[in-house]
Amino acid sequence: MQPTNRGILVLLLAAPIMAAGIWLPLLQWVAVGYLLLAGLLIWFDWRTAEPIEKRFDIRREHDQKLSLGADNPIKIHIRNRSNRPAAVWLRDEPPDAFNISQRLLSGEIAPRRTWEATYHVHPLRRGDYQFGNLNLRWLGPLGLAIRQGALPLTDPIKVYPNLLDVRRYDLLLRKNRLQEIGLRNTRQFGEGTEFERLREYLPDDEYRRINWKATARRHRPVTVEYQTERSQKVIALLDVGRMMQSPVAQMAKLDYVVNAVLLLGYVATGKGDKVGMMSFANDIQHYLSPRQGRGQFYRMLELLYAVEAQPVESDYRRALSYLAAKQRKRSLVVIFTDLTHGISLEGLVSHVTLLAKRSLPLVVTISDPDVVQAAHQQPEDSQSTFQRMAAAQLLEQRQITLDHLRQQGVLTLDVPANQLSIAVINRYLELKAKTML
Repeated sequence: MQPTNRGILVLLLAAPIMAAGIWLPLLQWVAVGYLLLAGLLIWFDWRTAEPIEKRFDIRREHDQKLSLGADNPIKIHIRNRSNRPAAVWLRDEPPDAFNISQRLLSGEIAPRRTWEATYHVHPLRRGDYQFGNLNLRWLGPLGLAIRQGALPLTDPIKVYPNLLDVRRYDLLLRKNRLQEIGLRNTRQFGEGTEFERLREYLPDDEYRRINWKATARRHRPVTVEYQTERSQKVIALLDVGRMMQSPVAQMAKLDYVVNAVLLLGYVATGKGDKVGMMSFANDIQHYLSPRQGRGQFYRMLELLYAVEAQPVESDYRRALSYLAAKQRKRSLVVIFTDLTHGISLEGLVSHVTLLAKRSLPLVVTISDPDVVQAAHQQPEDSQSTFQRMAAAQLLEQRQITLDHLRQQGVLTLDVPANQLSIAVINRYLELKAKTML
């Protein structure tokens, strides 16, 4: 039981009576009687507020799979079973590892009505978690006391790669509003070679597209219409070595990559392409052969849920040699890695260059805003001067590596972490529109 400000004020009214008792001792007994009566009144107010199990029906609502690095809504529904209104204060206990938008929620519930409150959690790591108790405070009918209770709604919860972005993409795709999430409309630069249909000749059609056999049968010009090739292969390579553990804005680089690979897999399977993935560090961790369909997307989801960075140096030679043995046909190979490995970068450059002879490699890296900021800071002392020199050297080495890859015909993409997913999808759609796959 906790008295409200009104309850405390009722108790404090005994103070002037007790002070007057200095001159009139009888008033001290009056004050004691008043305090007993006020305390009894506060206790009665607390008692009539009723326990939480009798007064309210409470449930927590959320997705079965929370999304990594996104604001996931958590809804609390409270039904007031009493015939009296209830002023309530709510505090949930989400996992400590989550960032929380709002700790304390408050409102007033009408008699026999349901009140809904929403807050958001922002998970920073994948894995298994558990919610704790749901704590509620509510006023007594006289407003003199606050009653408190807790419900053990200890729901287990799993944090997966960002499924909210996938749902948003799907929704905007249906509404033809993909530009709202930053996806560009890609103009068809090349021409497809996969047969789609025959149709009547139009004045602006090319003569070489006329199908003369069909024209002879129908006695009027008929042209062939082609579409962009489907069933092409897209393979995502995830570097899960030690450098991918480094954080960017509280999240590890690997987790940004996991979200990007998941969205890439969803978009590519929707386009009819075969999608596969491989994770590697000093050895091959997981390999998923390219396949079509949404079933492949869900297989990727389960693998990405479990992938973890390893405290070892990445072996590009082993990874790319393994991929070359597994995939001999031309594919788009999207390599997600970090360019601060030092000597091991030589293995990346040499083997990606070999890969470019029969496939289309795309090296994707995350730029670190802290390093960029340190390279452009104004030095104030010797320590900041050394930091600026070291950051500038890292950026220069990174740029040299990217330029060398481009000179060897390897595509590169270097973007900030918060733009990674959309940038990768835009590049994939651009390459597909240009029929480079």
